[in-house]
Amino acid sequence: MISSARARTVANLAAASSLALLLGACGGGGLSLPSFSSSQPPVETEPGVAPEMPASIRSDEIVGRWGLASFQNPADRARTEAAARAQCKNPYVIGAGTSGGVVMHLADQATPQELRLKGSPSGKNYIGPSGPTPGEQDREIVSFDGRVMITRFVDKDAATRYGNMVYVRCAPKA
Repeated sequence: MISSARARTVANLAAASSLALLLGACGGGGLSLPSFSSSQPPVETEPGVAPEMPASIRSDEIVGRWGLASFQNPADRARTEAAARAQCKNPYVIGAGTSGGVVMHLADQATPQELRLKGSPSGKNYIGPSGPTPGEQDREIVSFDGRVMITRFVDKDAATRYGNMVYVRCAPKA
């Protein structure tokens, strides 16, 4: 049988633990206690998103008709470029967006939408919707020489499924 003193101790510890968990769950939820100092309370500022950096590649440089193929193994790059060139019979068209972006598909999306070319402090370029760089829906431009562009999705799952996307510029229509 448990003595009443021991039962009270267990009950007090349980209550203290519950109170600690409850207060811990509120951790930093904006609760501020009144201050008795005469100074102004500090103004809380919401952390801002860094301004979007311009890409070193302009959107008009990638607008056009492209042969498209992909590879997983870097040793397959040359063969994949040739396969992409052969796709110019049925090209992937990257259109110009109405607000300065490019019209392309996001991973697993049937409908193309306007995307932005975005730069990063590390010097990398990305194609994706507005927002933080790199975003989960962005694709990194791995290389671009005006004729061949290689991209890779930032999202690990999409990158695994789609691999390195090789775009080879198609000759202008005669």
